[in-house]
Amino acid sequence: MTDLPATAYRFEDLTALMSLMTGDEKHGTAATSTLDALWVLYDQVLKIDPDAPDDAARDRFYLSKGHGPMAFYAVLTAKGFLDPLLLPTFGAFDSPLGYHPDRNLLPGVEISAGSLGHGLPLAVGTVLGHRARGLIGPRVFVLLGDGELEEGSNHEAIAFAGYAAMSELTVVVIDNTSTSLGWPGGIGSRFTVEGWSAVRVDGRDHDALQRAFTMAHRDRPHVIVAAVEPKDPTDLPR
Repeated sequence: MTDLPATAYRFEDLTALMSLMTGDEKHGTAATSTLDALWVLYDQVLKIDPDAPDDAARDRFYLSKGHGPMAFYAVLTAKGFLDPLLLPTFGAFDSPLGYHPDRNLLPGVEISAGSLGHGLPLAVGTVLGHRARGLIGPRVFVLLGDGELEEGSNHEAIAFAGYAAMSELTVVVIDNTSTSLGWPGGIGSRFTVEGWSAVRVDGRDHDALQRAFTMAHRDRPHVIVAAVEPKDPTDLPR
């Protein structure tokens, strides 16, 4: 199955691709909670081309929740960015597939992630950079974990993005109830109070995710809260 061309992979093949990655630092639950949202983004939403990974006009995707990147590597493989023969090397000393993704080693990886709370501020800076360069087409998507929202850097980024009316920016928050604080009115309220558009969906429902990713949010940034059932509360951090 691993020698199929990228266009032949289906969502059902991702579990087999992920199974090729072994080791003690997989953060399996953290990875699988993101699998559906990642697949919908790469299969139906993002304007990217594995043959032109540095195209200035491409959409950007930032995996802020960078620990447990197995699902991310599996999707990148399915979409032609990575060679499936790399997957069994996951976590090896000389492998480009680290426990946190490295933008200098892997095509299709836009940021080196792992330390939580950086993806959204970087995305906000990217939108500002695009505007300064006159790039009006590219969109920027960020995937966060619900527990990661407790990082103060995210709150500053949420406030600024709303103030700057960043309609180019879309965030998906994987809500597996791992946050220890929470917000009155739910996660979406933390964004809407700053002027964002917000929607909550079943994080395993691909049709609902696709509609949420593509819904109009003129003159304001957009957040999708993707709810998934927690499976292993000991698999931390989220």
